[in-house]
Amino acid sequence: MTVRRCAAALAAATAVLGGAAPAAFADGTPSPAAVPPGLYGTKDPQYDGVFRQSLAFLAQEKANVKPAEQAVTWLTGQQCADGSFMSFRADTAKACDATKLDTNATSAAVQALVAVGGHTDAVKKGITWLKSVQQDDGGWPYTPGMGGSDANSTGIVIGALAAAGEKPAEVKSAKGGKSPFDALLTFALPCEDPSGAGAFAFQPDPKTQKLYANADATAAAVTGSLGKGLTATAGQADGKGTACEKATTPEQAAHNGAAYLAKTLAPTGFLKSALPGATDQPDFGNTADAVVALAADGMAQQAKASADWLSKNATAWAKENGPAAYAQLIFAADATGADPKNFGGTNLIQSLNATGPAPQAAPSSAPAAESKDKEEKNDGISVWWFVGVCLVAGIGVGFLISGRKKNQQL
Repeated sequence: MTVRRCAAALAAATAVLGGAAPAAFADGTPSPAAVPPGLYGTKDPQYDGVFRQSLAFLAQEKANVKPAEQAVTWLTGQQCADGSFMSFRADTAKACDATKLDTNATSAAVQALVAVGGHTDAVKKGITWLKSVQQDDGGWPYTPGMGGSDANSTGIVIGALAAAGEKPAEVKSAKGGKSPFDALLTFALPCEDPSGAGAFAFQPDPKTQKLYANADATAAAVTGSLGKGLTATAGQADGKGTACEKATTPEQAAHNGAAYLAKTLAPTGFLKSALPGATDQPDFGNTADAVVALAADGMAQQAKASADWLSKNATAWAKENGPAAYAQLIFAADATGADPKNFGGTNLIQSLNATGPAPQAAPSSAPAAESKDKEEKNDGISVWWFVGVCLVAGIGVGFLISGRKKNQQL
């Protein structure tokens, strides 16, 4: 999800600035923020605190682990007065910065609070805010007011709506009456497109409106088109194979997107990095997202093959990147029927629990560890701040700044 969230931030900046990167960082680095008690992970939380905490809760719910009350209180305390979430609020006594409200962080938090249970009011406020910033095309941008809707943000909002008991198809824009599914269909490449038949684009090119295939956006859009969230489970078998069909419904678009992912994953089992100069390197996080998407669509064979590849290759990556990475692997394991307590020899649940405060209830094999591993410095900030981090840290979606005229297949 590192590339996913950087892509969203950079693309929104590109749309606003017409392709120019913001010169908002005097020395090229953001000021660090201390990690507060109750938060999972040890790295600076200002860009992904809410997101990584939410993913941790969602992954723990898969294993019937109840997070520490301190951890839950931290997340609920991050909510803004209007129901939205920023990526991180260092001082919750201050009002939220409207330029840093984050649809992705809000959607993840809503899903997490539904999983934890007992936070109906917070969930309702979050959903109300998301509905209030829905765009005319039925979708959502990363940060409201900065750029157009994108496939990734729209997909994760659909997951939040579904988790909260809403019917996404009935959540329509005030102007135009468009649903989130209408928006996702506009990002789907036609079957005759030679560069990425059936894939989804992140956004249309802001200048030409041409769509370019993007595997990460495709994974998000597949689960979204199926009306599922971050923890989507296996769906009924998709018997259509990898043939592309004209998509006039969300389900058809989901099939086409899953078929594109299956073809892309087949040669190696993993998606390749979008980082400049690293085109032959695996992208573990986006591969895990693709596994969930394939399983949700019912393409079990390729989903399992890529989950097996992750079990053999991704645990060192998860140890380095922490709670969000462990959560992504847990989602992939759960969606494909693998054992997250023995994933390539690693107990993902135990490892995740160890990155935060000891949970209230954990599997018997998981000690009440309070030590913290390193974690993923990736998710959730307003466009301008997060763009700086993406550029400075080299997280690597400069291809969005340079223009989406190039084919963005991963």
